[in-house]
Amino acid sequence: MCCSLALHDWVPLARLNDIAAVRREIPVRNLFIATLIQTSFFAVGLVFSIRYFGRPDPGWLNYWLWITYALLFAGEIEAWWIPYLVRPNPERAARYQRISGNTHSFLPIRNGIVPNTAHILLHLSTATTLTVLFLKHLT
Repeated sequence: MCCSLALHDWVPLARLNDIAAVRREIPVRNLFIATLIQTSFFAVGLVFSIRYFGRPDPGWLNYWLWITYALLFAGEIEAWWIPYLVRPNPERAARYQRISGNTHSFLPIRNGIVPNTAHILLHLSTATTLTVLFLKHLT
């Protein structure tokens, strides 16, 4: 997940992203700062999860993972799924069209928006991570 967040606006992934469109919409400096901020929270979780692999996690790490992934998932829902399924947001739809209009998607367009395949994979990964955290909590 950390790698996906860090690279999806920087590394060409065939039809899964459109780097040129992102550059036209977001200045490189702003994109770099956003990438650093977004990725840092997940990088901390990844580094300490690796450090404690095979041993009991410290309590703070569980909270860290729950909070970061829950906030990410809430953001994904607010940014993509609410405008797609519930409440149209023409400005956001137009921006997403400019950034990812040439990327692969398989869902139909609704409310002028369609989550592309890369974002759907990210959202599924986030939901899976939260599910694993929940199942780990039960044991």
